[in-house]
Amino acid sequence: MKIGELAERAGVSVRSLRYYEEQGLLTSERSPGGHRQYAEGDVDRVLYLQRLYAAGLSSQTILSVMPCLLSPSEATNEAAFAHMVEERDRLRAHIAGLTQTLESLEELITLNRRSRGRLER
Repeated sequence: MKIGELAERAGVSVRSLRYYEEQGLLTSERSPGGHRQYAEGDVDRVLYLQRLYAAGLSSQTILSVMPCLLSPSEATNEAAFAHMVEERDRLRAHIAGLTQTLESLEELITLNRRSRGRLER
């Protein structure tokens, strides 16, 4: 199938598909006219990539877990699991940092409100 058809069936932009190819996440064959041609299974692959991106994974992390999809085995499954756990832990640490930043901002807002209240008297 052509790139436009894959984009439509997977619900993504043509630009996204080109990006996936640049990142090594998707491959295509070329027609004699130089047009990209995709296999039927690429629809599922793009949908899987979308789920991984929606989970907050970077292209590099996705590339590291792709062997689990392409050649499932105990080893590739374990490697994918380890990468996803690492990414989850990174996100949790980031969320904790953001929560702390939010709490600090809330304190400053409270102090500002008190200060404004004193000035209005």
